[in-house]
Amino acid sequence: MPGTVATTEPQTARPGDADVAITLTGISKWFDTAGGEPLTALQDIDLAVHAHSIFAILGASGCGKSTLLNIISGILKTDRGQVSFGGVPAKLFDNWRSISYMFQEDRLLPWRTALANVEFALEVGNMPRPERHVRARAALQLVELDGFEDAFPHQLSGGMRSRVALARSLVTEPSILLMDEPFSRLDTQTRASMHEEVLRIHAMKHMTIVFVTHDVEEAVVLADEVVVLAPRPGRVREIVTIACARPRDSTRPEVVQYIQRLRALI
Repeated sequence: MPGTVATTEPQTARPGDADVAITLTGISKWFDTAGGEPLTALQDIDLAVHAHSIFAILGASGCGKSTLLNIISGILKTDRGQVSFGGVPAKLFDNWRSISYMFQEDRLLPWRTALANVEFALEVGNMPRPERHVRARAALQLVELDGFEDAFPHQLSGGMRSRVALARSLVTEPSILLMDEPFSRLDTQTRASMHEEVLRIHAMKHMTIVFVTHDVEEAVVLADEVVVLAPRPGRVREIVTIACARPRDSTRPEVVQYIQRLRALI
């Protein structure tokens, strides 16, 4: 019911469950320290991310949000537990190009144009250059940057650079898009514009999106579900389903209720 804060327990997906894009089972991660004692970053994380949904990982600084996202992406290996995609364990998963990652920094190459920066994501493999060019141009059009194909990063505003980075993440046509606080460096107005852009593209492409944020309002505006991680070691404190219609104005009473609930959990 709109206006009611819904909470759920961590869900366990059945292998091959078509409704679940990502399953995390018993994920734990620790790092060595200078003193020799292991530092536990994540402990016994169980999560199920539904296909075609937008899923937020929320928590205070240092709770392991980015570490968890990097484990999902394969950048980091888990020390215990298992990641599965559509019921297939990560170690057997052979379609990593269906997963794209948008970093906190735009990471644009300054000597390349916007079009060439987007094409960069397609240069691994045997795709012919003309096809790369066509797909990169289409991705820029998708993020409403047609006409800026030949602009260099220094000629673009912060919001436009974020759009180029988003286009580069989308040009491979991923089924899963991972985002690590990609809009945290933007001003409030530009960030709100990027939120609208993400929701518009998600409605068109229906990919699964998992994003990390420390911004409670961003989580409520974008996500279908939000997992709140407890401080180190990172553990699932609660999963909250955002059960109100979009667009979500942060001044609406039912939206404010979610914001307050999530702030209290952090």
